[in-house]
Amino acid sequence: MDCCGLLTLQKEPVPLKSIEVELEVRDHVATVVSTLNYENKEDKPLEAVFVFPLPGDAAVCHFSAQIGQTQIVAEVKEKQKAREEYDDALSSGQQAFLLEESDQSPDIFSLRVGSLPPGESASIRLEYVTELAVQADDGLRFCLPAVLNPRYQPQDSEDPLFQVTSVPASLVPYSLSFSARVSSPRPVSKVESNCSLDPLQYLNTDQTQATVKLATGHKFDRDVELLIYYKDAHQPTAVVEAGQASAEPGSLMGDPVVMVSLYPEFPQSVMSSTASCGEFVFLMDRSGSMDCATNNTEQKETRISSAKDTLLLLLKSLPMGCYFNIYSFGSSYEHIFPKSVEYGEKTMEEALKKVEQMKADLGGTEILESLKHIYSQPCIPTQPRQLFVFTDGEVGNTKEVIDLVKKNSGSHRCFSFGIGEGASSALINGVAKEGGGHAQFITGTDRMQPKVMQSLHFSLQPAVEDVSVTWDLPKGSTITVLSPPITSLFQGQRSLIYAQLTGQSSEAAEGCVTLKYSLAGHPSENQLHFSLRPAADSGLIVHRLAARTLICLLEMEAENNQEKEEVKKKVVQLSVQSGVSSSFTAFIVVNSDNNKEIQGPLLHRDIPMPDVYRSCTSFVCDSAAMFEEIEAEDRCLMDFCCLYSMDGEFPPAKKPLRDPLLQLVSLQKASGCWLLDPALAAALRKTNEEVEKSKPEKASSEVWATILALIWLHGFKMDAKDEWELLAAKAVSWLSAQKAPSVTECVEAGNILLGCSVQKTALGL
Repeated sequence: MDCCGLLTLQKEPVPLKSIEVELEVRDHVATVVSTLNYENKEDKPLEAVFVFPLPGDAAVCHFSAQIGQTQIVAEVKEKQKAREEYDDALSSGQQAFLLEESDQSPDIFSLRVGSLPPGESASIRLEYVTELAVQADDGLRFCLPAVLNPRYQPQDSEDPLFQVTSVPASLVPYSLSFSARVSSPRPVSKVESNCSLDPLQYLNTDQTQATVKLATGHKFDRDVELLIYYKDAHQPTAVVEAGQASAEPGSLMGDPVVMVSLYPEFPQSVMSSTASCGEFVFLMDRSGSMDCATNNTEQKETRISSAKDTLLLLLKSLPMGCYFNIYSFGSSYEHIFPKSVEYGEKTMEEALKKVEQMKADLGGTEILESLKHIYSQPCIPTQPRQLFVFTDGEVGNTKEVIDLVKKNSGSHRCFSFGIGEGASSALINGVAKEGGGHAQFITGTDRMQPKVMQSLHFSLQPAVEDVSVTWDLPKGSTITVLSPPITSLFQGQRSLIYAQLTGQSSEAAEGCVTLKYSLAGHPSENQLHFSLRPAADSGLIVHRLAARTLICLLEMEAENNQEKEEVKKKVVQLSVQSGVSSSFTAFIVVNSDNNKEIQGPLLHRDIPMPDVYRSCTSFVCDSAAMFEEIEAEDRCLMDFCCLYSMDGEFPPAKKPLRDPLLQLVSLQKASGCWLLDPALAAALRKTNEEVEKSKPEKASSEVWATILALIWLHGFKMDAKDEWELLAAKAVSWLSAQKAPSVTECVEAGNILLGCSVQKTALGL
């Protein structure tokens, strides 16, 4: 086995010297400008190839090259034509630059810098726009993917153009500078990040504009994630953007486009009665990469251990009478039960024992076959299927996976969770969007549990039915909706709609959009009135996001259409007109002004990406059997093992202490109660004698134990209420059903024992 790959890479000069990123956030959309600075310090001309990630839903809308004083702006062309033009330019001694999206996944791009002469520099400018997703705590998430891990490629689907060259984060030879400007109609309350930032600087007194910078010395061991918080974030809005003056009237780019953000508010009467049924299917990634640490803290909790803790919380929070099953996948897949079983004490305990034994030992990330098996299982009448997918999201056949979820979207809702750095945003967002669910990303020091429990809350909300969107516009104005129909709505979550406006209207004219739906048999509607006057200084952000939305719809249609070539022509035409990237087009720049032909054969240089796997030291690689298990995505782990073994043994991994909350939760029964035993006393940090002695005489052991657990949760873990709220509600329901006469005495005695002052009403009793 070749253990010298990293050493060879270190010796090769890397022509990429620095990356500068400028982010501009306006409310909940972002424009990102990246400048990549190249310099050839070798004595022969170069071709440099850089494979890197972008957000999966980004609309790449500008690509240009600056050589000396000359700037050349790229054109969008059909992909094969662009590739041929690039090859022709290089063979004739001209400089050329090619930017294209992977055929397999819309969040991976390849940038080719061709014929960079000795001693010459070039700056590549890349611009994209993207929507910002709303997180569990109402923050808007922007992620600059600085990490691209090797994507697991299923057999027969390798894309030779998109093989990733990677090195440990500490060996990345280029620097990154990052600055952001945030503006909104509402005050910016704070900006947080998983990376070190310079202090937030407000630009005006009402705090609606601010700037922030990445502190120097970014280590490339993580994606750069910003969480932006506004005051009163859940306000429905509509932005009308004027068309491009040079574009043809009646075309998407020539007409005004409106972007509507809706935050439906469900009636309280419906929300207070969450569903007590459903089939909950949990699909867990057990590929080798799940053994990596979830963050860079000293505790080094692995992704798989965090996912197992999360499964514990989920299983304890499920309602009695529902059905569930747990699948896991790697190169193959496994299931705990042959088919979904009814939730009860026996099945819950059996599942928890199997979860405790789970390891990241199933090889590569082959999610497709496990999904096919799940969808082949018949649905259970009156038990709506809810699928929860946990993965670090490194697959090569993203589009195929999303397409499968879409085909089965009528039978279930899909909730997805991207774990760790480098997770594919295209995969995580795509399966949730097509599956009518919700996507979450768990990175840095995030705890997985609150985000997952929010999604469980969503899954317990009744599914909306009969969703319709109607528009009321002045006479002479018409609207064409560009977004796919809304199929899923959740309390407090944003729904975005893009639409093209045609016809004339006065500047004072007003439009109205009405969202109607049925929820648990109750008809509801939300309405938004908005001005048709175009916003000032909005550029073409909304048009480009609308174009990207339409392109994605057409690309999906092309996958399943007999007239694929016709649909492909539509995509290419729209991509060229809007200047927005697609899987069928590429950006091409040829420096035809360069009169001097570049002589000599080109040296090929792959620009390496940082690879966080190489920081993963939580396993031992002293047997040939392990090497046989690891699939394509984990080759870099083996490289690391070889390098490490030259210097000595792995340090023994420290076993983290069990979280006190999870310790208490693990003791809860499926019905919602706790038993009075030494394990409960230990979880409460008391002796068994103290707990027994304090029990009111008339109280049953189970009632006393359950009230003690509830008091401890409210008294010591209110900061984690999102995590235990559902299982506490189950405990309260169990207590209510017991009609116990001594609840008040138990609450009083429990407060004295635990040193708390929790009111009976606060417990929900």
